[in-house]
Amino acid sequence: MTIDPTAFLADFASMSSIGATPRGGVDRQAATAADGRTRHWFRGLCEAHGFEVRCDAVGNQFALLELVPGAPYVAIGSHLDSQPLGGRFDGAYGVLAAAHAAAAVRDGLGEGEARFNLAVVNWFNEEGCRFKPSMMGSSVFTGKLDAEQALATADPAGVTVREALEAIDGLGDAEVDLAAYLEIHIEQGRSLEDAGATIGLVESTWGADKYEYTVHGEQSHTGATVIADRRDALFAAASMVVAAREVAERFTDDGGMVITSCGEFTVFPNSPVVVASRVDLLVDVRATDPERLAEADAELRRRIDEIGERAGVRIERGAEHHWGANEYDRAGMELARACADDLGLEHRVVRTLAGHDSTNLKDHVPTIMLFVPSAEGITHNELERTSDDDMLAGLRLLEVLAARVVRGEFVRG
Repeated sequence: MTIDPTAFLADFASMSSIGATPRGGVDRQAATAADGRTRHWFRGLCEAHGFEVRCDAVGNQFALLELVPGAPYVAIGSHLDSQPLGGRFDGAYGVLAAAHAAAAVRDGLGEGEARFNLAVVNWFNEEGCRFKPSMMGSSVFTGKLDAEQALATADPAGVTVREALEAIDGLGDAEVDLAAYLEIHIEQGRSLEDAGATIGLVESTWGADKYEYTVHGEQSHTGATVIADRRDALFAAASMVVAAREVAERFTDDGGMVITSCGEFTVFPNSPVVVASRVDLLVDVRATDPERLAEADAELRRRIDEIGERAGVRIERGAEHHWGANEYDRAGMELARACADDLGLEHRVVRTLAGHDSTNLKDHVPTIMLFVPSAEGITHNELERTSDDDMLAGLRLLEVLAARVVRGEFVRG
């Protein structure tokens, strides 16, 4: 191992100071000033290590090391943007680990050993809290989302992605040809910690159906309008939250699990004495089994139709975002297992409940996804934590794995 653990931890502390929040987290939503400062800091770090840093047309940031002129790149990365009052590990650990691992691989390669070049990637807007959908940058890169559609997307204040990226000097014209992709991330769950394992070898994603809904009611007086005359958008939206939880409970048993959530409520006009005329909200349904997911999704839609009739409102389904419960490359997972065994790291096979940029990349190029533990499973929270020892163990594994992939042990050049 050629990585300096002290330097990595110092860099992680420095990065975590940008957009720091009072309880130890960060607030670096996509293309905000704090995100821009983090991207600038990251660029400086990579250029100091000899990378050429460029952005593409939707703000994905690539730090490039050319080892074999004309060859495609093995990319390693994650994301630097965060949720509001998010944790400092989610995404950012994977990007910094990628930079340190890639530099170490470059320094450790012998003459003529490399079959591929190396790229470290900071994918734009993975979190999807300021601009929807999540995983925006990797969706555009893999052809799942049109670039112009992404650039025209506006945040709640009306600022478009294009305008926000221009403000932080985040637009470019880079085009990078990938041969493979590696990502390391905190687990965002507690299965590794519960099992006493240091490394998660991710075998597949959960499937997910994500929807934007608008509930259209009619504004009226909360005191003067009797219940029978109300078309209360907030009542209908609250009923959707209850229905989603009940669907999750109904379709979860010993054979499998369904997870549902509702979030990002926007209530109009949001006055204490006015029955809501409109509510915007997000709904998502997740499961590992495609049939179970489809059945739960259909049942939730049926219940939402019933809610609309009962409340006398119109419920409109808007934009949708879907990904399947698909497997990661089996050969890549076995190579990662062999590397973990060589390093004496306890590991177990896991599935990812959350979406990651690798969710998109695995449908585009051979992809390997790794996890390190999250203390108590806490995530998207300022108290999110992964120990230094676990971060460094994941970094050691990423270096060894990336070196073998660059030498051609995963994909052929």
